[in-house]
Amino acid sequence: MWQSARVAVIVPCFREARLIKRTISGIPAFVDLIVVVDDASDDGTARAVQSAGDARVELRVHARNGGVGAAIVTGYRAALSAGADVLAVMAGDAQMDPEDLVRVIAPVVQGQACYVKGNRFLHARSSDMPVTRRVAGRLLATATRMATGLSVDDCQCGYTAISRRAVASLPLDELWPRFGYPNDLLGMLAARGMTVLEVPVRPVYADEQSGVRPWHALAILGLIARRYWHERATRLSLPNADSSTRANSSADGAIDDLLSEAE
Repeated sequence: MWQSARVAVIVPCFREARLIKRTISGIPAFVDLIVVVDDASDDGTARAVQSAGDARVELRVHARNGGVGAAIVTGYRAALSAGADVLAVMAGDAQMDPEDLVRVIAPVVQGQACYVKGNRFLHARSSDMPVTRRVAGRLLATATRMATGLSVDDCQCGYTAISRRAVASLPLDELWPRFGYPNDLLGMLAARGMTVLEVPVRPVYADEQSGVRPWHALAILGLIARRYWHERATRLSLPNADSSTRANSSADGAIDDLLSEAE
């Protein structure tokens, strides 16, 4: 537990037999539950998880590969069933610094935010990120801000935490299952008027290999637009519009203007 909150960490993984034990061993002792979701790996990832010998680990294995978003949904549901108060996500490739976990969960535990994202651009070592990732990240963040009205700058960072109440209110069956799920989830949260914050996290790049390809950026842009249109009715139905809702309305107008010009 951390400050009386039961903490779960969801670890989505696919073909991470080499790195998953390193990831698990680094997760802080205050974490109550580690839900590792093996997304139909064929390299012995599940065996590596079982051999880690950590009693906090609950292993879920997908029969078919569903994508990282689908794995996170499986993890969220398992953590909710186990009674977790705050649900964090750390990738199975050891790309997230465990020392940043308190910084990520603290605003959720303390009631300052419904959802917290790590922001690698805010960290002193942001230059450790490959240039192509920084450029693509900035582009996708701009599109996500326009579509959601949220003040977010590193939308593709998967180091996150969400409150039990927030995740229970989301239509998880609708979450995009593959790359682009962070942008889709931000769209869901914004449409429901939930508070989203970013905190600095250290970018970690070593000997792991990313599955992200350049064309994924184009697909994610389309996904952002899809979620924007899908959630229009939800945004408009929000009672007692606060500053977050007003920001979303402004985003609606900006995108409508751009679409009109395109026509």
